[in-house]
Amino acid sequence: SQESDQGFLSGILGTKSESSYSNTNSHGAAASAHLDIESPFNSAAPTTLGRLKFQVNYDYSAQTLSLKILSAERLPAKDWSGTSDPYVKILLLPDRKNKVETKVKRKCLNPRWNEIFLFEGYPHSKLENRALYLQVLDYDRFSRDDPIGELIIPIGEIPNIGQAPTFNLPLQPCSENSTSKRGELLLSLCYQPTVGRITVVIIKARELKAQDITGYSDPYVKLWLMYQGKKIEKKKTEIKMRNLNPVYNESFIFQVPYEKIRETTIHISVYDWDRMSRNDLIGQFVLGSKSGPMEVKHWNDMLSKPRQQVAQWHILRN
Repeated sequence: SQESDQGFLSGILGTKSESSYSNTNSHGAAASAHLDIESPFNSAAPTTLGRLKFQVNYDYSAQTLSLKILSAERLPAKDWSGTSDPYVKILLLPDRKNKVETKVKRKCLNPRWNEIFLFEGYPHSKLENRALYLQVLDYDRFSRDDPIGELIIPIGEIPNIGQAPTFNLPLQPCSENSTSKRGELLLSLCYQPTVGRITVVIIKARELKAQDITGYSDPYVKLWLMYQGKKIEKKKTEIKMRNLNPVYNESFIFQVPYEKIRETTIHISVYDWDRMSRNDLIGQFVLGSKSGPMEVKHWNDMLSKPRQQVAQWHILRN
């Protein structure tokens, strides 16, 4: 129902704070008081891309996650005929290799699928840091399929997952990384509130996008501590030459008083070092209470587990 969807949204976002959060994201776009406007769970986001209805359930005894793609409504027309041929692509992030798809519904802007997909052999503890990625595409026989919209659903944030809740959520614009893979970065966060210290450990990256003509990159990681949208302090790792799966294991400490933690973000960027010209951005993301759902989850896990290192993979974005 619409009420349960709003409950899910408010549960993800938290209650609106009266503090002076910055209302601008890193690209200068207007944002809500709690999450960037690009967040898949921002109920204020435009719904011109249509909505996707689905049901999620976890069977604790069978250790199986089930996803039922029910229907979509008010999808935009992508074909010259004024209609679309939609289907849904499904991933269990951070794994991007084992994708599954619904059937294509021909010439339909309000498709009904009622298809069930099972992810078996996953203890609930292994799903806490994973997310369902749902992308609606328009099938094209002669060229590349056109993305219509997407949702990223952090499994650890789904309420009553053992009782098969149903959601009907507005599709969000597809991020560039969904069609152009840039790689992933594993890092851990630890916050010590009594001394106001965040420790970030850049552990390793995998499957980074090659930037050089040799088919490799020379990657390093840059970290910017931001407060109310202003740059405070910069740190960076060593450069790993000719490596698309670099291991860093480098630790960085930022001083952040507890009363400022909610308005603090850490911008993580992976660059390809270039001896002769400007370094190329491979990908980036933002950690904080106003970022995307997986980044927000990692940040909140850090705050809820003080003095513990909390590790998580993050997808690099444009």
